[in-house]
Formats: sequence, structure tokens, C-alpha cells
Amino acid sequence: MYQNIIETIGNTPLVKLRLDKQSIGEVYAKLELQNPFGMKDRVAKNAILAAKESGDLQDGQPIFESSSGTLACGIALVGTSLGHPVHIVTDPRLDSITRAKLHSLGCHVHVVDKMGAQGWQGGRLELLHRLLEQHPDGYWLRQYENPSNPESYTGLAQELIDDLGQVDILIVAVGTGGSISGTARELKKYNPNCKVIAVDATGSVIFGQPDRPDRLQGGIGNSLVAGNVDHTLIDEVHWLNDQEAYAATHVLARHEKIFAGNSSGSVYAVARWVSRFVEPNTKIAAIFPDRGDRYANTIYNHDYLKTKGINVELDFDPKQVDKNDVVHSWSYASYREKTVLKI
Repeated sequence: MYQNIIETIGNTPLVKLRLDKQSIGEVYAKLELQNPFGMKDRVAKNAILAAKESGDLQDGQPIFESSSGTLACGIALVGTSLGHPVHIVTDPRLDSITRAKLHSLGCHVHVVDKMGAQGWQGGRLELLHRLLEQHPDGYWLRQYENPSNPESYTGLAQELIDDLGQVDILIVAVGTGGSISGTARELKKYNPNCKVIAVDATGSVIFGQPDRPDRLQGGIGNSLVAGNVDHTLIDEVHWLNDQEAYAATHVLARHEKIFAGNSSGSVYAVARWVSRFVEPNTKIAAIFPDRGDRYANTIYNHDYLKTKGINVELDFDPKQVDKNDVVHSWSYASYREKTVLKI
């Protein structure tokens, strides 16, 4: 029994995956998609409550944020529940289902009409600054550098420890960097040798690749490097292109019966592949951020896939590269020398 909808955020299911006959390690999917709207509900809850407690956010003060949709619903849920007007700045990639959710919650949605110097993210931030000039009482959540973002995932890490005892490998898709940084930092307190694998999209700048704003994937990758990305925590990076990510998402639905978005599909592909090259009983935690409903007209629409020339029936394996190589298909690289975090 919960007293309100905000209390339902967190404590999501952990499911052992079927994988395939080649798998040796155990992969456990943390179904963050089972939050009311998705994984970033945790960020909205933690950041808004922390801002209210500190006095930075006063009762009734409007909240502003830039989001392609993943965080937007969480902010709309928590913010409006607590009596705050919520303004979300987004771009034309926002799907109709997420738009309907935001409007139904009473959220103000502002859509940019062109990219900025740093892709759609840059265009959104430019409009956000103009809106804040018009609303000087507005509170900007600042998901890219707000420390409440990674701190929101301390609870997720604790849930993994409670269920598994120890995590040997953590695999997370990266966008703003909050989930991978916050979860990894906490898990390393229990296992300093926990290997952290970041999953990114080709054409994303987070790990030094050139920006390709025309990439189709949402919910993963970025055209700017957010302040919350703690590169020192990351041991290995995998990049998947649109076709590979979409194909993996379909395999995830067919084989594991998990209807998810492409960030979850990409993480699944990497986790399944990694599980083939580890010692028996290795515990691999894979974070699945959001469910597939917002991708009904793209990833799960065969006409859309045909138009984009994407074949989801293909299977792929990665190639190892130097971290400074420019990649166009599923590739992976060691990102830093292994160091042990001092506790």
C-alpha cells in the first residue's frame, strides 16, 4: 500500500535472463521500465524533493527542463503531484505517446523547430534559456550536471546488492551519465573490482566519437558531454548503430518477452555477448531503462523500419577497436586502465 504515486518509484523487479547456449555468466535485468514511466522517475523524485528540502524550489514555483522524453514524464509526474507547473522543452523527435502522457498530466510542452550548434540538445537548451528569461521565477532542474541525478541511483545500486549480494559486471546505457555514474559509484563500495561497461550509440560524442545528430536512436547517446558523466568509473565502452540497436530490441522482445526501448535492447545485446566470455557464476547486472510503448511507431513499426532500411532479423557481433577510432557499427574498446576505487 502506497500513500501516493511518488512512493511507487523504485524497488523495481530484477529478472534473470534466458540468454542462449553460449552464455556462461548470469545476466540479471533490472527492469527500471517498471517505474510509473521509466528509470528517470528516480531522478525526478530525488532532484525535486532535494530542491524543496534545500529551499531552492519553493511551493508553487514552476519547474523547467530540457528532455527528449525519458525524464520529462517523471518530472511531470512528481512536479505536478506536488503542485508545481512543469515546462518541458523538447524537439520533434518526441513521440506522440509521450506527448499524450505529458499533456494528460498537465505539463506545458515546448518544441524547438531546429537544431542548435550541438544538435537537438543544443537547440533545446537555447529555447530553455529564453523561457527562463520570460519566467525569472522558474527553477531549472539541470539534469546534465545536477548532482541529484547520479545520487538518485544509490537506491538502485542498493536494490541490486540486496538481491544479488555482489555485482561483478554492470552494463548501462549512457545519455546524461547519471545512471551509470551513480550506480557504479555505489556498487564499487561493495566490490571495488566491479567492471563497468557503458553502452552508447554510434554518432554520440560522450566517449569521443564525432557527432551525428541524424542518428535515429533516442534515450541513449548525446550531442554534448554532460557533467554527470564520470569517465573515471568506466572500464569499457560499446557503441551500436541504429540497425544493431533496433534488431537487438526485437530479439529482447521475442526471446526474453521484455517489451522495451532501444537503450534496453542495446544493453541486452552487450550483456548477452559479454556473458559468453566470463567465468561461471559471474553476476552481470544490466539496466533496462524504459519500455517500448513510446517506440510503437518507430522501432516496432515495420513500415517505418522499411523506410529507414533497417533489417531487424540480422544478428551482430562487435569488433574490438582503439577508443580513439571512429566507429560506424557495433564496436567496443577498453576505456581506461583498471584502477581500484579507494573506499
